[in-house]
Amino acid sequence: MRPRELPSYYIDGLRAGDRLVLSRAITLVESQLTSDQFLARQVMEGVLPHVPQTSVRVGITGVPGVGKSTFIETFGTYLTGIGKHLAVLAIDPTSQRSGGSILGDKTRMESLSMDPRAYIRPSPAGDSLGGVAHRTRETMLLCEAAGFDVILIETVGVGQSETLVHGMVDFFLLLMLAGAGDELQGMKRGIMELADALAITKADGENAAAANRARIEYQNALHLFPPTGTGWQPPVVTCSATTGTGIAEVWTMIEQHQLRLTQSGEQIRHRQAQALDWFRTLLRQQIERQFFSQPGLAERLKLLEEQVRLGTLLPTQAVEKLV
Repeated sequence: MRPRELPSYYIDGLRAGDRLVLSRAITLVESQLTSDQFLARQVMEGVLPHVPQTSVRVGITGVPGVGKSTFIETFGTYLTGIGKHLAVLAIDPTSQRSGGSILGDKTRMESLSMDPRAYIRPSPAGDSLGGVAHRTRETMLLCEAAGFDVILIETVGVGQSETLVHGMVDFFLLLMLAGAGDELQGMKRGIMELADALAITKADGENAAAANRARIEYQNALHLFPPTGTGWQPPVVTCSATTGTGIAEVWTMIEQHQLRLTQSGEQIRHRQAQALDWFRTLLRQQIERQFFSQPGLAERLKLLEEQVRLGTLLPTQAVEKLV
């Protein structure tokens, strides 16, 4: 492994927009080595004052087969075409058996990966819940410090812990398919309540009519939900990554949402709440690590687990004994 640089190397390089330094800084914060973690904290503290608050963070999720990568490539190309500097944080699922990850997003987004205004960073989800990587929040800040004003987070897919994605972005976009069975029965209410907008993809050719019908059905379903605290009513749009139809409208919708939140002051309060949530998450993780690293705890835990498995000790009693 190549030796790490001084904190100033990363801080100055990020402020200059050096992509090589950005990649190395992300690798640094993702590292599990104690020495790297100490250096990463120094780098994060150094760049934090230089992170602009004007960026737009967009989480993109969807059902399997919805075409997230294809949509992001077309959408990202549109954004760079209107002068935006785009960073795509693509989270790949990690094998529970081998621990490996394909990290193939640069292959799937071949055109966007060669765009000088775009930066694609695939990261493994590891054992993190919610379809996000452990250091996604830090990576977003590093990208913003490097001058990227739009951050797209492509998640693994719809799951029970998708609230983690919602808790770190300004706009949460849910991609859906038309004609894939009973759409409304197949949707999780919790995910729809989190979404700031729904986009029906692949709305082209013979599928255009079905996509429009699905748009109406989803829009009617969303009206049954209570309004958000900001008064924003999540719209439903159709789009096609193949023809480009509706792609510009998706960005216009995001801009309208951002303008509404900025004018009301909700944008600042939203990010402040996210920072507190990040702090509490890290605190819980640190307490858990310290608890399980206590001398002799592993042996004690193994003994209690065996008693619970045999039914000689109730789980509640085991927890009380352990704590």
